[in-house]
Amino acid sequence: MISKIKERMLHILTLRSLRARIFVLMLVIGIVPSVLMRHGIVNNYEERAVEQRTTAVQNQLMIIANHLISNNYITNYRSQEQTFINSREVINAELDMLSSLYEGRVMIIDSNLKIVKDTYGISEGKIMISEEVIKCFRGDNTSHYDPEHGYIEMTTPIMDTTSTTSGDGNSDANAVRGVMLTSISTDSIVTTMEILYRNSIILEVLMILAIVVLAMILSNILIKPFNRVTEAFMNVKAGYSDEKISVPDYVETVHIVDAFNQVLKRMKVLDDSRQEFVANVSHELKTPMTSIKVLADSLLMQENAPAELYREFMEDIVSEIDRENQIITDLLALVKMDKKVQDLNIVALNINDLTELILKRLRPIARKKDVEVVFESVRPVVAEVDEVKMTLIMTNLVENAIKYNKEHGWVKVVLDADHQYFMFSVSDSGLGIPEESIAHIYERFYRVDKSHSREIGGTGLGLAITKSAVLMHRGSITVTSTEGEGTSFLVKIPLTYMGNKS
Repeated sequence: MISKIKERMLHILTLRSLRARIFVLMLVIGIVPSVLMRHGIVNNYEERAVEQRTTAVQNQLMIIANHLISNNYITNYRSQEQTFINSREVINAELDMLSSLYEGRVMIIDSNLKIVKDTYGISEGKIMISEEVIKCFRGDNTSHYDPEHGYIEMTTPIMDTTSTTSGDGNSDANAVRGVMLTSISTDSIVTTMEILYRNSIILEVLMILAIVVLAMILSNILIKPFNRVTEAFMNVKAGYSDEKISVPDYVETVHIVDAFNQVLKRMKVLDDSRQEFVANVSHELKTPMTSIKVLADSLLMQENAPAELYREFMEDIVSEIDRENQIITDLLALVKMDKKVQDLNIVALNINDLTELILKRLRPIARKKDVEVVFESVRPVVAEVDEVKMTLIMTNLVENAIKYNKEHGWVKVVLDADHQYFMFSVSDSGLGIPEESIAHIYERFYRVDKSHSREIGGTGLGLAITKSAVLMHRGSITVTSTEGEGTSFLVKIPLTYMGNKS
C-alpha cells in the first residue's frame, strides 16, 4: 500500500499522471490571467490617476498664469503700489492654496531665470538653471512622473497673449514672460494604489483557492473514464470478463477501447487457434501411432504368420513412422519460423539459378504424374534472401502444384521483378480451391480435401510454413483459384532485405 502511494506521488511530482497534468494546466489557466489582471488594474489606475492629476493641476496653473499676466505680477513684483500689492497677495493666496491642496511646491521664474515666487519661501531671488525651464521658455512644456520619490514635476508657461505676434506678422519670442515650475505629491495616489493592491491580493488569493478546488474536482471528474478503462482492463487481465469493453465518455476513450477490443478479439482468435492447433497436433500424431498399434497387435495375434505377411505389415509400420517423422519435422520447422528473434542468413542470391535447381529436383515427381513443368524467366533477378527459407518457399509451392494436379496437367513457374520486388508465381491446372476454403489454407493442419491429402502424404503444414518464411522476408503471398480449373500463387519479396525496419 505504501509503495503504491509513493509511486502515485512520484507520478504526480514528475507530471507523469494525467490527473496531475490536468490539475496543473487548470491552475496555470486560472492563476496566470488573475495575476496579469491584478497587475493590469493597478498599473492602469496609476497611469490614469497621474494623467488626471497632471491635467487638473495644469488647468489650474494656466488660470493662475493668466492672472499673473493680467496683473503684471512678474514685471511689477517689486512695486510698492497698493494696487499691485493687493493683486499680488491674492495671487500668492491662490498659489499657496494650490500648493497646499496638492501637497506640492510652485516656483515662478521670470525671463532672467530668477525665482520671483516660491511657495516654500526658500528659493526666492535665486537663479534657476534647469533644462525643463529653458525648454518651457522655448515653447516645449514638460511633465515628469517620478514613482520612486512620489512626485510629479511640470512646467507651465506664463504667456502674454497680447504680444504673441509682432507688427510684421511673425511670432514674438518674448511672449513667454515666465515659467511656473510645479512639483506635486502623489502620496494620495500611492495610498489608493496600496489599498487597491491589498484588495486585489485578497481577491486573487480567494480566486486561487477557488481555482485549486475546482481544478481538483474537475481533474478527478475528467480522469474517471480512464479509471473505468483501467478497471475494465484489469478485469480482463484477471479473467473475470472477456466481453467487449465500452467507455463512450470521450473520443479518446472510445479509440483506446476499440483498439483494446480488437486486441482482445485477436487474442481470442489466437487462443482458439492454439487450442485447435493442439487438438490437430494430437490428432495428427495419434493417427499414425494408432495405425502402428493396430498393425503390431494384428501380428501378435497371429502365432504362425507367414514371412510375407510380416514383411507387408512392417512396410506399413515403416510408412506410418515416416509419416509421423514428417509431421514432427514440419512442426519443428514451423516452431522455428514462429520465433521472432530468429536470424536469417541473408545473402545476395541469383533467384533464376535457384529456381532452375529446385525445378530440376522436382521434375522427376512431375513425370510420375505426367505433369509438365514450365519455367518462364522474364529477367535476371538477384535478391538478398535466406537461401534455405527461399528454397522452402519455392519447393512447397511447386511441389503442391504437382501433387494436387490432374494427370497430364501442367505447372507454370514465372519469375519477374521491378525496381523494388521480385515476383515468383506458380500456376497449375489442378483441382483448385473452393472459395470458402481460400481464407483457411494457411492455417496449420487445414486441408481442403483431407482424404486426398492423406493419399498423397500431405501434413497440412506446408502452406503455413511457406507463409511464415515469406513474412520473415517482409514479403507477401496471395492466391487466386477456381475450383476444378486450377490455382495460382504469387509471392512478392523485396530485392533488398529490410530487416526489422517498420
